[in-house]
Amino acid sequence: MSIHDHHPTSVNDFILSRRDFLRRSGMGFGAMGLGMVTGVQGGASAAGAGASYVREPHFPGKAKRVIHIFLNGGMSHVDSFDPKPLLEKYAGKALPNSYETERKTGGGYPSRFKFSKHGESGIEVSELFPHLSQCVDDMCIIRSMHTNIPAHGASMLMMNCGNTVLSRPSMGSWVTYGLGSENQNLPGFVTLCPGGYPTGESQNWQSAFLPTPYQGSYIDSQHEDVEKLVNNIKSYYSSQEGQRRQLDLLTELNHLHQEKRKEDAALEARIQSFELAYRMQFEATDAFDTRLEPEYIHDMYGTSVQSRQLLIARRLLERGVRFVQLWHGPGQPWDSHDDVEEQHKRLSAQCDQGMAALLKDLKQRGMLEDTLVLCTGEFGRTPTVEIAEPGISVAKGNGRDHNHLGFTSWMAGGGIKGGHVHGATDEFGFKAVEKPVHVHDLHATILHQLGFDHEQLTYRHSGRDFRLTDVEGNVIREILA
Repeated sequence: MSIHDHHPTSVNDFILSRRDFLRRSGMGFGAMGLGMVTGVQGGASAAGAGASYVREPHFPGKAKRVIHIFLNGGMSHVDSFDPKPLLEKYAGKALPNSYETERKTGGGYPSRFKFSKHGESGIEVSELFPHLSQCVDDMCIIRSMHTNIPAHGASMLMMNCGNTVLSRPSMGSWVTYGLGSENQNLPGFVTLCPGGYPTGESQNWQSAFLPTPYQGSYIDSQHEDVEKLVNNIKSYYSSQEGQRRQLDLLTELNHLHQEKRKEDAALEARIQSFELAYRMQFEATDAFDTRLEPEYIHDMYGTSVQSRQLLIARRLLERGVRFVQLWHGPGQPWDSHDDVEEQHKRLSAQCDQGMAALLKDLKQRGMLEDTLVLCTGEFGRTPTVEIAEPGISVAKGNGRDHNHLGFTSWMAGGGIKGGHVHGATDEFGFKAVEKPVHVHDLHATILHQLGFDHEQLTYRHSGRDFRLTDVEGNVIREILA
């Protein structure tokens, strides 16, 4: 057959219907999508690719990667990072300023924890965090956070996705969409949560309308054995070469199936997930196996599940993972409607040593300067005692309700000013009154440190350009080093 046999014989041969165009280009979409994840260009197979897919930000950023520690349930800021001694005077009494809460609350409820000054900066931290308090000179404490709604699900979505209701891409998805991945054999965005899902489940790390590869990959970090951490990480029935041949055949069949169904997003996602799962078999075993770390590192981090997943996060970042999110556990463990003293003491003991070790470890390795570490909850808790309500709290008089009007988050590394306190709540800790920081402002600042103008990092969907900060948000310039 001559090459001339492929030339069109009339102008009609150049004309394709919309259906024909989509049908003929279907396999091309798959190659493009896989190329975006792996950096593979020109249709080369992922198995033989050596390049990684990295995108340049709008301008040189101070940070290259993010660890987001999520203390889900709502840690009490007045018991941890925001001392309010005036509450002692109003113990059991109505506060002069009354704010609306999700449920009825009673009089002022002073913290049972002692606050002390630490570091050269003299920042006050409670005895809940004896290890982390040693790192305050590397931390920026934001005491004036606020959000929209005092409900777990909605506030988790706001903190993670910038919206309380609608399906929007998560912060980790936006970051990996903007910067790409430095390792084609691991997901660019990993979320660790021991024992199950938090409230809202996978909505918190969804890619929504962004391409599927930017969604977070969930790992149940309660397990220590790598084969339990990552299901089916090894095959006991086939060699690596055999698996590669099986996957190539499966991909070919899926593409043939796809040709007849135009562009099927679900099928494309399945093709890419099979490919990533295959590649992970040869990289994840090393990345997730903390037993490979020397003894002094284990001593530094501690032995709790929280400590181990913090160590996993460092190992993932070292291997090019762009965004790692760590949850304290399923549901909302920090939601202390009763027994706030007992519960917060137990929970802080599980993560205090590990969080401090992470900051010290990153600093020793020269990684803290370009790694942004962020610790938040979805909101704070009231400085007043919660009144018993059936199904929520019992008549103990020692718990706190949700508080979205004022709470604390902290950041470290990635060009953030260390040894700094930004903003303040009122004299009781109820509402952010000095230099208030909304979640949109926090997101804008995180993106800025990664090299992005938050107003320009957009994705067109349903006829409009969407962004993480919706139509709001300002960079918090005062906390930048």
